[in-house]
Amino acid sequence: KPTMIVGVSAQPGKFTEGVIRAMADINQVPIIFALSNPTHKCECTAQEAYDYTNQRCVFASGSPFGTVSSGGKTFEPGQGNNAYIFPGLALGVIAAKAKKIPESLFYETAVCLAGQVTKDDYARGSIYPKLERIREVSFNIAVGVAQSCYKLNLAREKKHKHIDKYIRSKITNFHY
Repeated sequence: KPTMIVGVSAQPGKFTEGVIRAMADINQVPIIFALSNPTHKCECTAQEAYDYTNQRCVFASGSPFGTVSSGGKTFEPGQGNNAYIFPGLALGVIAAKAKKIPESLFYETAVCLAGQVTKDDYARGSIYPKLERIREVSFNIAVGVAQSCYKLNLAREKKHKHIDKYIRSKITNFHY
């Protein structure tokens, strides 16, 4: 039995009411990722996902959906896109001067991102941190990735005693 459906087809409406309700029938918390871009190409809307699962789903989209009200609850669906992954990954491998980027660094990035999702994020219906925290999230990912580069002997940069301070020095500050 499926626990998750992932839409990447850019075929709007492919996650029909029947499909979504079936997912809710066989799962306590169905996972519905309608990741196609732009929003009008998503396989279902956030509203449909929450309504047809009686507000029990974990929903993420590839395009932004606004705040959704369903069953007396308010949700802020998360947008699953590269903005959460690649800035921190890139900063970490650049800071460590990694020889290569193995798949394990992508895993490290995902673990670090997941570790930054708060109870408040989950409470508002999102599996991602608020986008307003993107710089902090990216910084923390970069530190984790750089540390992994040292552990895996991928780093060409000498190991810094305070890797967090070293990485912070590599971040451009646009506040003049």
